[in-house]
Amino acid sequence: MIQVAALQLPTLPMSKSKLDYYLRVCKRKDIKIVVLGEYVLNSFFKEIEKMTLSMVKEQSKHKLEILKELSFQYKITIIAPFILFKNGKKYKTVIKVSPNSIRYYYQNFLINYKHWNEEEFFDNEINDKLHMMTFTFEGVRLGVIAGFEVHFDPIWINLFKKKVDAVLIPSVSTFDSLNKWNEILKTRAFLNGMYIIRVNRIGEYKENNTKWEFYGNSSFICPDGHMEAYLGDKEEMLIADISKKNAQYAKKIWGFRNHLEKRNLL
Repeated sequence: MIQVAALQLPTLPMSKSKLDYYLRVCKRKDIKIVVLGEYVLNSFFKEIEKMTLSMVKEQSKHKLEILKELSFQYKITIIAPFILFKNGKKYKTVIKVSPNSIRYYYQNFLINYKHWNEEEFFDNEINDKLHMMTFTFEGVRLGVIAGFEVHFDPIWINLFKKKVDAVLIPSVSTFDSLNKWNEILKTRAFLNGMYIIRVNRIGEYKENNTKWEFYGNSSFICPDGHMEAYLGDKEEMLIADISKKNAQYAKKIWGFRNHLEKRNLL
C-alpha cells in the first residue's frame, strides 16, 4: 500500500512557499509521491504563446531548481507537467523529480485544435513509437500519462501490457468537459483493472469574450470503476491509497487479461 497526494492548484508563483507548504504537510503524513496538474509549474499554454521563449525557459529553469531542492529536502517524488528546453527545441513533458534523480516523459499525443494547438507549438516527435513512463515504487507499478492521452487506446494497451497498478494523470481540462472525463476514466479504470488519479488544474484564462475556467474536480478512481474520492473547484489536496493487492484482484476477477493472453494479443 502506498499513498499518493494530488495537489489541485493554479499556476504556481515563482516563490517556492506554496509548494513547500504542501510538501511539508505530505512529509508529516508520510506521503512520498505528489502529483501536480498541467500548466501548474509553467503558465497556461495560451499565456505561453504570448510570452518570449526566454521567459518560458527561465520559468522552467527556476521551477526545476525548486523541485530538486524540495524533493531532496522532504524525500518526496514529484510528478508534474513541465516544458523542457533541449538543443534549441521545446518539449511538452511530464517530469519525475526524485530525491536523487530526474526523469522526463515526452508527451506522445498533443492537442491540435485551432483554438489550442500544442502540437504545432512544441517540438515533440510524431511517430509510431510510444514514449511511456512507468516505474515501481515500494512494490506498486505506476504509469504516468498526460491528460489528452486518455483518449487514445494504444496508450492504455501499453500500460496494460506493462501490468500497471495505478495511472497518474495530470490534466488541464476546461469548459463543460467534466462529465465526459469522469465517464471515460471510470471506464478505463474498470477495463484495465487500474487505479486512476487524475489531477486537474484550477484557475481561469480570459481571451476576448471567452473565459476558460479550469474546474478542478481532481479524482481518485478504483480498479472496479468506482470513484472513491474527488475534489471541488478550489485549491485542495486529495490523498489516494493505492493497493497492489486490490489492483491484482480486479484484474483477476474479471479475467480480461486472460482472454487476451489465450489469443496471444498481449
